[in-house]
Amino acid sequence: MRIYAPDGPTTATIAAGAHAAGDLKGLTIGILDNTKPNAGLLLNRMAERLAERTGAIVGPVETKNAALAAPDQVMGRLTRQVQLVLTGSAD
Repeated sequence: MRIYAPDGPTTATIAAGAHAAGDLKGLTIGILDNTKPNAGLLLNRMAERLAERTGAIVGPVETKNAALAAPDQVMGRLTRQVQLVLTGSAD
């Protein structure tokens, strides 16, 4: 029998995250709702609060099935209409 320890060597390399968006005043926030329970409510409230704090504008809400990739038409509309998209909610 072999027993493997769950620990192992780690690296000191730190992955770079996305750069902060900076000033959002006047930018449009879009929402990509994946239809999971309360996802729309959560994303709308987050967008409203972000808009209040930054001067951004809450824009279109697109809906997609959580089990599938967003259709090209949905992604195209968001690409044309907004500069920031809020999405992602899990069970």
